[in-house]
Amino acid sequence: MLRFEHSWFLLSLVLAPVLILLYLLLVRWKKKTIRKIGDEKLIRQLIADYSPKRFLFKFILVLAAFILTGLGVANLQYPKQVEQIQRQGVDVILVLDVSKSMLARDVRPNRLERAKQLVNKLVDKLRNDRVGLVLFAGRAYLQMPLTTDHSSAKIYVNSASPESVPTQGTVIGEALTISNNAFGQKEKKYKSVVLITDGEDHDEKAMEAAGILAENGVLLHTIGVGSPEGSTLIDPVTQEQKKDAQGNVVISRLNEPMLQELAKAANGTYQHLENTDQAVNNILEQINGMEQKSISDQSFINYRSFFQWFIALALALLLLDFFISERKRKMA
Repeated sequence: MLRFEHSWFLLSLVLAPVLILLYLLLVRWKKKTIRKIGDEKLIRQLIADYSPKRFLFKFILVLAAFILTGLGVANLQYPKQVEQIQRQGVDVILVLDVSKSMLARDVRPNRLERAKQLVNKLVDKLRNDRVGLVLFAGRAYLQMPLTTDHSSAKIYVNSASPESVPTQGTVIGEALTISNNAFGQKEKKYKSVVLITDGEDHDEKAMEAAGILAENGVLLHTIGVGSPEGSTLIDPVTQEQKKDAQGNVVISRLNEPMLQELAKAANGTYQHLENTDQAVNNILEQINGMEQKSISDQSFINYRSFFQWFIALALALLLLDFFISERKRKMA
């Protein structure tokens, strides 16, 4: 399974069209400048040794080098070795809220970063368990199906942000339904869901989804991030406090009662995220106390990195660009 840092890869794909646009604007500016200087035919005679084709070729070299650099930084890796592993464990779906309310700073550095710290530490401890990841805001997505490849899970978690789910909101019910569907339906045990959210603006289907989890033997552990007193939200663009349609400052609050009810409905536990290590230990205590099953899965080990090839090729293209002139070759 090929893996890479998605954020860097996507950034290179997004910026490539920007470079193309800048090139087109530069070509347009050159043409306008020629017309402004004076007689266009005379000017073109004076710059007759200039080659637009060579200029385009040099741009293509730079663009290709930029894309290759993005691929290099993304650190594409491919497993050199696959190992079949037998272990005793359970299946755990981690459900992470990435809505904009998770950017509130009533916990430091903000709710989302604290939640990601918790998930990363928890993944490190779930060595014998299969782990899956669901991200949600106004929509919910199965970001990663159940797997023993915990390193990939951490890559997905670290790149999670409100931009991962464009639609805003807090559809906990949909996230729990997707989590339930990600489990095998044959067994009504060995399954757990860990929901990390502030619970703000949740949908009405959350309690119904929690009940379905309980019917399927899934334990739901909820973790509240934030404070009941709440905090203002800072717009990342304007750096100003977010306001509603009436001009009132928006206060985002942790909805503890709802998260407690969800956990109770699915035979799980609720805890407020204060000390990350303590929260991880509490979750592990609950998961380790569950009946475990034999898990057989492929584990990818000894990944081979290809970043050096992309970086080397990008440097070679930039070096070639340096030695290519925009002037035409003079005929002997």
